[in-house]
Amino acid sequence: MPITKEQKQSCIDKHGDNPKDTGKTEVQVAILTTDISQLTDHLKSNKKDMNSKRGLYLKVGRRKKLLNYLKNKDVTRYRELIAQLGLRK
Repeated sequence: MPITKEQKQSCIDKHGDNPKDTGKTEVQVAILTTDISQLTDHLKSNKKDMNSKRGLYLKVGRRKKLLNYLKNKDVTRYRELIAQLGLRK
C-alpha cells in the first residue's frame, strides 16, 4: 500500500527544486497527498481495516499542519500548491 519509488520520485521532480529535494514543504505535501489517495482507495474496499484508517487520519493531520505552515509563511506558494494538487474547491 505505500507509494512506490517511481510515484515518490515523480512528486519530487514535479514540486522540488532538484531530484533529491525531499525536505521542501511542497514535496512533502505532494507525497502525503499521493499516499492519502492510495489509502482512501484501499479503505473503500476494506471498510473494517481500522489500522489503515488510523494511519490515514495521521497522514491527513500531518498534511494539514504542513499546509498551515506554508499558508502562514508564503500565501502565494500555498495557493499554487493547492491549485496543482486540487485539494480545495
